[in-house]
Amino acid sequence: MAKRIFITEDEEDIREVIKCTLESFSYEIQAFESAEECLEETKKNLPDLILMDIMLPGMDGITALEKLKSQKETQSIPVIMLTAKSSEVDKVTGLDSGADYYLTKPFGVLELAARVRAALRKSEAYQKKSEVLTLGGITLDADKRTVTKNGEPVELTLKEFELLRLLMENKDRVLPRETLLDEIWGYDYVGETRTLDMHVRTLRGKLGDNGETQRYIKTVRGVGYRFIGASEA
Repeated sequence: MAKRIFITEDEEDIREVIKCTLESFSYEIQAFESAEECLEETKKNLPDLILMDIMLPGMDGITALEKLKSQKETQSIPVIMLTAKSSEVDKVTGLDSGADYYLTKPFGVLELAARVRAALRKSEAYQKKSEVLTLGGITLDADKRTVTKNGEPVELTLKEFELLRLLMENKDRVLPRETLLDEIWGYDYVGETRTLDMHVRTLRGKLGDNGETQRYIKTVRGVGYRFIGASEA
């Protein structure tokens, strides 16, 4: 069955180029001029992927993204943000709100197709791994997207949740910074280690992880991070 992709882009020329490009790869496409139209359609049909422009008439793309990620029915749909903005602040805002990738206009159609394939692969792999992980008193429920520590809920952002999940899935294995950045933020962010380090710092704080003893997330200097198992913690 062909993957269904929603495109939300108010500029007709760009919308048609994206639509024609992705249809040539046998994707099923529905295109919208506004975020409101896209969100309304998700109530009837759930897509496998959404491409969302940030600068839209009416509701902006970031607000629409936050609405998608706040609802159980749509929170697992991968989203690629399309925008003319290219500053790091804009990227961080979009990615921390739950976007999987970020494409800055103008972009090539082959790059677009590659990002779409990557986002769909990531989503499929993520869904196959749906499970409950319990390590060192921390329980992560992938399906419910919840985390508890010793039975008490821990509120995490989407990226903090993805980071913790990846570390727990690879318990006791050192994950290089580049791997973590690529898996969670996309290859454009490889090299932006301060983004990763900031998220590790806030995640440790929420888990009550003392920075000196590193009870849960251990820093491997010059390499990356690893999640310490219950026996070592």
